[in-house]
Amino acid sequence: MNPASGTDIRRVWVETIMGTEVSVHARGTEVFATLPALDAAVEATFAELHRADAVFSTYRPDSDISQIRTGAFAIEDADPDVAEVADACALAEERTNGLFRANWRGWFDPTGYVKGWAVERAARRHLARVLSFPGASAVGINAGGDMRLFTADDSDWVWRVGIADPHHPGALVATVEVRNGAVATSGTAERGSHIVDPRTGGKATRIASATVVADSLTEADLWATVAAVSGDDLSWISHADTRSGVLVASDGGVRRWLGATEISVQPANSFLAA
Repeated sequence: MNPASGTDIRRVWVETIMGTEVSVHARGTEVFATLPALDAAVEATFAELHRADAVFSTYRPDSDISQIRTGAFAIEDADPDVAEVADACALAEERTNGLFRANWRGWFDPTGYVKGWAVERAARRHLARVLSFPGASAVGINAGGDMRLFTADDSDWVWRVGIADPHHPGALVATVEVRNGAVATSGTAERGSHIVDPRTGGKATRIASATVVADSLTEADLWATVAAVSGDDLSWISHADTRSGVLVASDGGVRRWLGATEISVQPANSFLAA
């Protein structure tokens, strides 16, 4: 993420949460950068995400999600956030025509939804408000490559996010500019074949990288997962309400869309040959 212009001071905080590196980036004047309230907002953001991990982690045996899976208690007996996410996941299944399902394995597992939801909520509660502090220009959070970004109304700052070419380390497929919004990426490139098509139970391997830009990280994360599952079928973009996106197939082909319209198709290897 690089500046469009200006000489704002940049501060970065990093913690490991949900099994990934989470970083908060803030830009503004020296007065803004040294405000104790800024550090407090970042600390509150990290604390909320640690709490979400304690509730929703599928790897921690003491989490609410793990306890529900083992039958120790029901969703209604868990932390109230679990019921909220369960309702949201049921709606997401309906909205995605089954391309996302939280119960496809026979138990409730909101992986593919909850990280975006948790980061979006924490960012809105604690980071968005720092833009009202004196001298603030921008603030953003990056959770394992998924980003929620904010810019002050009176700032000329633009977040420039590079979309990596999953087949050629160090190369970019595209760069997107965001003032206020979210960017999420899913696929096989970073973590291997970990995404499952809930309709079949088989691994979704046709998409190496699916990047989605949306108004919120909840939406961007959800639809990036859907894009990775749906493969060559982009019919879902007509009702997804995403801003834009880029798919890089396992064979190297690249497809892009803007709003509800596909705007570019590049067959395998054509991007690098151009």
